[in-house]
Amino acid sequence: MLGSVIFAVAYDVFLEPNSIAPGGVSGVAMVINHLMPVLPTGVLIILINAPLFLLGRRAEGRLFLIKSVCGTVVSSLAIDIFSGMWTYTDDPIMAALFGGVLMGAGLGVIMLRGATTGGTDIAGKLLVLRFPSLSIGRLIFVVDTLIVAVAAVVFGHINYALYALVALYVSTVVLDAILYGADSARVAYIISEKVDELVGAIDRELDRGATLLHGEGSYSHRPVKVILCAIRRGQIGELKRICREIDPSSFVIITETHEVLGYGFRGHNR
Repeated sequence: MLGSVIFAVAYDVFLEPNSIAPGGVSGVAMVINHLMPVLPTGVLIILINAPLFLLGRRAEGRLFLIKSVCGTVVSSLAIDIFSGMWTYTDDPIMAALFGGVLMGAGLGVIMLRGATTGGTDIAGKLLVLRFPSLSIGRLIFVVDTLIVAVAAVVFGHINYALYALVALYVSTVVLDAILYGADSARVAYIISEKVDELVGAIDRELDRGATLLHGEGSYSHRPVKVILCAIRRGQIGELKRICREIDPSSFVIITETHEVLGYGFRGHNR
C-alpha cells in the first residue's frame, strides 16, 4: 500500500501535470484520458489491467494475483483521489527527475513484496522468470519506451518523449537499486601463477572467500587455475592493489552482477 501511494504521488504531482507519460498501463491510460476524457485515469488503469492479471496468475499463482490486484487497486484509487490536489509544473526536467525517483521507489517497494501494479510490471516479472539473468528495470524500460513514443505523437511534441525517457531511466536506476541493492556486487576472475598467495591475501585483507576453477590455456594447452571471487564494489581498488603487488602479470577480469546471495552478502529471501 505504501509503494502504491508513492507511485500515485509521482503520477499526480510530477508526471501527469507535465504530460510525461510514465510508460506502462498508466502511460496508456494517460494517453486515452487525453484523447477521450470520459473515465478517470485510475478507473482506466484497472480496466486495462484486468486481462493482464490472468497471464500473471498462470506464471506466479493465486497469491501473486491477489497482491498485484491490491497494488493496482490502491495505486489507481490513490491516483484519482490525489488528482489535482497539488501539482508541480515549474520545470518539466525537474518534474521528470523527481517523478522518476518516486515512481521507481514506489515500484521497488511493491515488487519487494512480491506484487506489481500491473501492466509492464507483470510483463517484466514474466520475462525475468524466462530470462533470470536479465534486469527487471531494464526489461520494463524497453517496453515503456515504445509507449512513450506513442504518447509523444499524441501530445504533439518530441520534448514530452524526452522528459518521459529521463523519468523512465531514473526510475529504472532507483528500482534496480531497491531490488538488487545500491552497493551492487562485482565478480572477479583472476588468472595467475601465484594462486595460493592471491587467495590468502583476498581472504586475509578483504575477508572474502574464493573458488578455484580449473581451465586450460587455448594456445599453450597448459592447465591453469582461475580464481573466482565475489566482492563488493568498494573493494575493487583493494583487489587490484593485491593483484598488482603479488603478481603484476596476473590477468584480472572484473564484471558487474545484479545480485549475490549467500554468506557475506544477502540472504536467500524471496
